[in-house]
Amino acid sequence: MAWLQTADPYVAEIVAAAGFDSLVLDAQHGMGIGQEQTASWLQAVSLHDTVPVVRVGWNEPAYIQWALDAGAYGVIVPLVNSLEEATKAGKATRYAPLGYRSVGPNRARFYGGADYEMKANDEMVCLVMIERSDTVARVEELAQAPGIDGFYIGPADLAMSMGLPPRGYQGESRHAEACQQVLDAAKKHGLVCGIQTASPEEAIERYEQGFLYCSVLIATAALGRTAAAALKTVGDVLSR
Repeated sequence: MAWLQTADPYVAEIVAAAGFDSLVLDAQHGMGIGQEQTASWLQAVSLHDTVPVVRVGWNEPAYIQWALDAGAYGVIVPLVNSLEEATKAGKATRYAPLGYRSVGPNRARFYGGADYEMKANDEMVCLVMIERSDTVARVEELAQAPGIDGFYIGPADLAMSMGLPPRGYQGESRHAEACQQVLDAAKKHGLVCGIQTASPEEAIERYEQGFLYCSVLIATAALGRTAAAALKTVGDVLSR
C-alpha cells in the first residue's frame, strides 16, 4: 500500500500506475484535503486497478459515508478507543440491516455497477485505528464491534501515549509488545491488522511479523528524500 498526504490527481495517477494494490489518501493529516480534492483523487485512482482507501478526518458517520459514496472502497477511522466508538465506525460503513449508512452512492455507482448497494456490505472495508495504550488493553473488546474488518496501528500516537517519542520508539519493548497484542487479537478474531511503516524495509519486517496492510511508500516523505539525495549528489560533485 502507498500512503498519500496530497490529493493531487497527477500524483495519485503516478503512484497508482506503479502497480500498488491499494492507495490511502490521508484526509486527517494531509494538506488541504477537502471533499472536492478527495473526489478528484478518487476519480484519478479509479482509472487503475488500485483499491482506493481514505483515512477520514474523524470518527463521524458523515465523513465515512461521504468518502464511500464518492468512491472509496475502504476507510481508516482514527480516534477509536472503545467498543461503542468502534461500533459507530463499523455501522457507518454498512447499509441496513447491518448498519445505518444511507443509500445514495453518487459517483460510486458509476463503476460499482447497478447492484452496488446489494454488494457494498461485503466489499467495503473499515479499519479502526489503535493509537493509545489504554485502547490496546481493550482490543479484545473492540474486536467484537460489528462492521469492522480490522485494526490499523498508529505507532507514533501509540508511542506518545506511552511517554515515548513519536519517532525513535523502535526497540522499545513496551511498544513492541503492544503492537503484538493488537496483532494477536486481530488474528484470533479473523480480522486484518495493519500498521503505519516508514520504509519498505520496515514494511517487509511487519509483513513477516503477520501484519497484512502496511505503508510501503509514504509519497511525500519519499519525494523529500529523493529531492535531498539528488541535490546532494550534484552538490558533492560541483563542490570539489
